[in-house]
Amino acid sequence: MTDKKKTLGFIGIGLMGRPMVLRLLDAGYSVNVWNRSSDKLVQVADAGATVCASIAELVKVSQVILLCLTDTAAVESVIYKGIMENGSSSKLLIDLSSIHPDNTRHMASILSDKCGMGWVDAPVSGGVIGAEQGNLTIMAGGSVENVSVARTILASLCQQFTHMGELGCGQVTKICNQMIVSCNVIVIAEMIALAKKAGVAAEKIPEALSGGFADSKPLQIVGPEMALGDFEPVKWRVNTLLKDLNMALDLSVKQGSATPMSALAAQLMRLHGNHGYLEHDPSTLIKLFTQYDA
Repeated sequence: MTDKKKTLGFIGIGLMGRPMVLRLLDAGYSVNVWNRSSDKLVQVADAGATVCASIAELVKVSQVILLCLTDTAAVESVIYKGIMENGSSSKLLIDLSSIHPDNTRHMASILSDKCGMGWVDAPVSGGVIGAEQGNLTIMAGGSVENVSVARTILASLCQQFTHMGELGCGQVTKICNQMIVSCNVIVIAEMIALAKKAGVAAEKIPEALSGGFADSKPLQIVGPEMALGDFEPVKWRVNTLLKDLNMALDLSVKQGSATPMSALAAQLMRLHGNHGYLEHDPSTLIKLFTQYDA
């Protein structure tokens, strides 16, 4: 399958999907879109995307199908209720979602058996800002041929695209990414809380540590937000990190690998979520170390 500005179908126009579709349109692709909540389609439709009435319709008129969905269950739903019945060996599925690698391999195998359609798992890192600016990091799993197609199509979305191995390897790599990000965000929260209590101008810490060994993108993004209590707009969600940490723990059990730091991070995320913050920005994790009514 070679790329000659193939017609794309994009399912999942959320925080990440919307800016991705806009960049694909800017890159010259024809993009068909479908989303469970139709109100989220207005902006991409105004930019030139074609709204499809169903998943089946989108698959029929698209050569490459891209998914950007919340979790494994959401991906399973669209695969088994629209894509599988209308797929073919001439089409390719690129999953940008972050889901379990075992489910990825299982669904890809069934899709291939049922209709011959190929699959690339290509989860992304970089958040909404990365999607808007086209500098996401993408880690891909799949055959060399299919990943090559995905690399070309996704070029306008990323600054780094790495083929990590066979199907599922992209998802494993994303889990590794989220282990680092989640633990980092939590230690930033406890550090900012400590600095504020000790009388430091905590909002200056990201600037003060910029370029040093403690610097990181999460520090530069959530550090000021935590210090100033500025939690809006929501750019990513606590629930997303918790979902990925749960996958990390499941993978670690299956591989017999100890992950004590990630296990603790998952417990703290779950505790924060139990206070009603699952759908809030991870910058609210500062509240774990301050008062929840502040």
